[in-house]
Amino acid sequence: MAPIIEVRNLTKQFGKGAEMVTAVDSVSFAIEPGETVCLVGESGCGKSTTGRMVAGLLEATSGEVIFEGKNIKQLDSAAFRRYRQTVQIIHQDPYSSLNPTQTIRQIITAPLLRHNKVKGKSAAEARALELLEVVDLTPARDVIDKYPHQLSGGQRQRVAVARALTVDPKFIVADEAVSMVDVSIRVSILTMLARLKKEFDVTFLFITHDLALAKYFAWQGRITVMYLGRIVEDGPTQRLITDPRHPYTQALLSAVPEADPELAHHKREIELRDAEIPSLLALPRGCTFHPRCPYFVAGQCDVAVPPLEALPEGGRVACPVRMGERISLLV
Repeated sequence: MAPIIEVRNLTKQFGKGAEMVTAVDSVSFAIEPGETVCLVGESGCGKSTTGRMVAGLLEATSGEVIFEGKNIKQLDSAAFRRYRQTVQIIHQDPYSSLNPTQTIRQIITAPLLRHNKVKGKSAAEARALELLEVVDLTPARDVIDKYPHQLSGGQRQRVAVARALTVDPKFIVADEAVSMVDVSIRVSILTMLARLKKEFDVTFLFITHDLALAKYFAWQGRITVMYLGRIVEDGPTQRLITDPRHPYTQALLSAVPEADPELAHHKREIELRDAEIPSLLALPRGCTFHPRCPYFVAGQCDVAVPPLEALPEGGRVACPVRMGERISLLV
């Protein structure tokens, strides 16, 4: 099956001269129709920047974003408009992503009318009510005439999801879509997104710093782990969670709280050499994780950037030192 989205050597730099920062460095991956892929990493690793380039909101410094087999830079205006409708983004902050001067009715009906998804205001209102019900804002008539500030954070994020659905997208970039809502309702929003994935046949790129959320949302999908602008490991979720190969992935997993007291008691902690993340203005030579890596090998890890190499079990890892080794996080 041909990928719906493919990125090839995608790079994004900000600034100029000595202040040039490479936020995303030669990132490549492909997502097939119907897949759920989670992009995981600490704050500042470049995952949101990658998502915005995939959604067409940022132009890459170099590299390619391929949509349904075509480079988006080479699309004519009509094809690019179709791409921008087909690929939608749900932003992290529901407080700033919705226009505070518009009612929910205006927010939802505007794209329906602008892109000729319905004919007339009455049809637009009917569809808006339907979409609000779809995202579990019920009864919809109690919500549609309110302003964003009159809703809770979780309700606002559901409105943002409904807005994304107005243009019948095939691909959704969910950029930290539950990080700013109450912990108590995160699972309900993730469950709703999983349901919409099936109902609307949508492909997801789910961006999160929380590996536990990635595990929950993409258990049947894939996880891609980024560190300081580069992919360090990716693969099927079940393989990556149970058999992490890159030391950074192992460190992320060891930091995930364990609900089972027995498992928590026996869980192994990965002790890093340094807790500080290097500055993007002064990246270490070789593997950028080596100053923190507990398996650091002098003369190897600090010399050359390790390439992503395929694993027989599925996926890729950028660590020749640990590539062939399995590790258990339980002791």
